[in-house]
Amino acid sequence: MADYTREFLTHRHQDYDDNMKNWNFHLRSYLGGDDYTNGFFLNRYILESDEEYLKRQSFTALDNHCRNVVQVYSSFLFRVPPTRDYGSLTGNPQLESFIKDADLDGRSFTHIIREMQMNASIYGNCWAIVDKPSTQASSMAEELIQDIRPYLSIYTPENITNWKYERSRNGRYFLTLLTVIEDINEERAIIKVWTPEDICTYKIKDFMQEYKQSKPILLDEVPNALGEIPAVNLFNQKSQKKAIGISDLSDVAELQQSIYNDYSEIEQLIRLSNHPSLVKTPNVEASAGAGSIIEMPEDMQADLKPYIIQPSSQSLESIMKTIQMKVDAINRITHMGSVRATEKQVSSGIALQTEFQLLNARLSEKADLLENAEEGIWTFFAKWQNQTFDGMIDYPDSFDLRDYASDLQFLQQAKASGVKSETFQKEIDKQIAKAVVDEDEKINLINNEIDSASATLGQFGTPGEEAV
Repeated sequence: MADYTREFLTHRHQDYDDNMKNWNFHLRSYLGGDDYTNGFFLNRYILESDEEYLKRQSFTALDNHCRNVVQVYSSFLFRVPPTRDYGSLTGNPQLESFIKDADLDGRSFTHIIREMQMNASIYGNCWAIVDKPSTQASSMAEELIQDIRPYLSIYTPENITNWKYERSRNGRYFLTLLTVIEDINEERAIIKVWTPEDICTYKIKDFMQEYKQSKPILLDEVPNALGEIPAVNLFNQKSQKKAIGISDLSDVAELQQSIYNDYSEIEQLIRLSNHPSLVKTPNVEASAGAGSIIEMPEDMQADLKPYIIQPSSQSLESIMKTIQMKVDAINRITHMGSVRATEKQVSSGIALQTEFQLLNARLSEKADLLENAEEGIWTFFAKWQNQTFDGMIDYPDSFDLRDYASDLQFLQQAKASGVKSETFQKEIDKQIAKAVVDEDEKINLINNEIDSASATLGQFGTPGEEAV
């Protein structure tokens, strides 16, 4: 029987402490709104009071680039659904139930995977544990009647406080310890400890208060039927640290914070330039607003006459240019210059093609990591069913981000070039059809029609020229 101490259950991995600040920053940068405001990422002026700071903070808008970047990556990755071959699991009634409700909370498996990918994009990685409730059922039929089957739980990195890897004889690393925060509030925390031998659940009172020394309460202890920890770690990009990934927001969030502070400067500059400050002595009577009257004593000294202080707004344009430079830097870092462009930009075909290739390479890397994570999940699902996963998960290897409008214009110019070759003209026609039509069956039909048609069909002529 496992008997873990409070010190063991509350111990945090060194990499956890090193990355917690970044995880919080990236999450707030993605969420925006009050979560971002409560992070106090606005730089404070010297001698600025708390009231002035909070007021300036409420007036500052956030242009959320982090959320846009994560959502654009996700939309491209799942634009074409992955191909899943379940192998010998096909037809398993528990498989169908798992696909429809993977977490026993009504969310489908596809929904869970997409959420994992977005969390990995924010944090750098996201954990998934494939568990199965303990049961006294003696057969698969009884489990089906009781709806007892494997289910999926996902955890963001701040909920995985400790872990340990060991190398097996064949050289592969495997988990020997995983400490998970299942639930937490001000009064207590529910901690689950996974080992290859058993699964223990504890309740710790006053978890957030380190000076407390209340003894952990063991809520549940069950043997690990698999003999290994059924946890899968989905990485966004792998880092040098074993269980830590690289977030898509590691650089974008810093630039977003800088733009956020620039917006505050713009708001303050507009407010001060449109509402100048009046400098006067206490004896001068003045009212605010258009057409206001200032009454001065007749014997007032000339050097004490009221005057207006109005900051210049000439720096407004330079701040706007600085913001645009930072937005361009975000687009360059994420390879999304053409995808996120909000205005027409003149770019060469080579520049667009290069940027699309860089974005395609990043998306392909993400797709490969998703494949690995899914295969791990299905492997553990099969083991809970006393089976072996022999299927295949296939995400797209290439994400076609071609500029079809430019391609079509190029093909039309090539067709009108006057090359005297029937084969050339037919191949150009096929390329034009491929750029316009998406369905493979219709493309095959069009290609057959082109091959069987005369070479004179479909040729482009110059304006005013009659067909011969």
